[in-house]
Amino acid sequence: MMLSKTVANITLPPVPLAQQWAANYDCSRGPLLNLSQGVPGTPPPKELLDALGRAAQSSECAGYTKILGLSELRQALAEEMLATYGPGTNISPNDIGLTVGCNMAFACTMLALADPGDEAILPMPWYFNHQMTLQMQGIKVVPLPLLPEDAFIPSVAKCRPLISSRTKAIVLVSPNNPTGAIYPPALIRSFAELARENSIALVIDETYRDFVLDGIPHDLFKKVENWDWRDTVIQLFSFSKSYCVPGHRLGAVIASPDVLAQVTTVLDCLQICPPSPIQTALVQTLPSLRSFVRSNAQALQNRQELFRSVLPPTWKIGAAGGYFAFVRHPFKNVTSEEVCKRLVEDVGVLFLPATFFVGGFEGVDTGIYDRWIRVAVANVDDDTVKAVGDRLHAFSAPSEWVLDY
Repeated sequence: MMLSKTVANITLPPVPLAQQWAANYDCSRGPLLNLSQGVPGTPPPKELLDALGRAAQSSECAGYTKILGLSELRQALAEEMLATYGPGTNISPNDIGLTVGCNMAFACTMLALADPGDEAILPMPWYFNHQMTLQMQGIKVVPLPLLPEDAFIPSVAKCRPLISSRTKAIVLVSPNNPTGAIYPPALIRSFAELARENSIALVIDETYRDFVLDGIPHDLFKKVENWDWRDTVIQLFSFSKSYCVPGHRLGAVIASPDVLAQVTTVLDCLQICPPSPIQTALVQTLPSLRSFVRSNAQALQNRQELFRSVLPPTWKIGAAGGYFAFVRHPFKNVTSEEVCKRLVEDVGVLFLPATFFVGGFEGVDTGIYDRWIRVAVANVDDDTVKAVGDRLHAFSAPSEWVLDY
């Protein structure tokens, strides 16, 4: 049969490719240490699991919910956002739509915003599912390169000339995937102002927002004179990371009711409704889980510091935060893909190369990312992080690989 050329031309998902490399590891150094995928390493709180069990056995949870999800959970999430972003936060349940995970939130948002041939500015390295989704929808990706000397923080000045008459959105992820960089609130505000000046959307994926421990992520949702975030900002959120329930697939779009009207049309075709049991369970437990979320975030920050302390001195961290660290390997003229493949085959440590998070664009130098690697520190415990350090110290590189300090 004939298959879609659009889908066939999309780069294959990189995580399964890395897992193929891992299949060649002979376990001679011990079990595989997998730091390739951003998944929670902590189980969900028992209170949430108990509520999920009750919901799953309820006949009421076997039916559809509203397209945008349960009103009670949208209200609860609005209250959680008030706690996260502080007094003056101006968000109501009518600004919230629930989705089957955050990837769905991004896909339906871009379908609501843009048409084939339109453009979206995407900082690079990027979260590969964002790039793949845009390509699938026929939306042109305009890369905004993030530089090591800037600690992989995007530049408003460099973004401005990328905006054209076809631009529909600037997309940010903070804390970032893949780099781990946490964008300062003032920078996020500057990007919002840039988007407003050009009557385009700022789409900000804040999947990892609850792992920012110092201050609030930004102040875009505050009610101030001459500013209404609903004219410019669309936030995406995932329950997967904060509450450790990625398998239950629940995300959110926070946007104006006008945007959500478009999103609703899309979601009616793609998801009908979000899963009912996890919604019901979170309605019953959400406010009481704040201490769990906070302690989990503190443990993850401690693990980031532990990883930094066990890393060989020739390996350099360029950015770190949330689930990820972005690390420069020490071997001159050797790509990160070669290093990652050799690491997992020889010592059983699986990372993802930065080349999985960039694409070839005319006039854009992607060679600056050749020596960078994404390390996911969230899905392992402290002992595993220490073991990773031991294996990196013990790694015997090929003789032709030259150290470049």
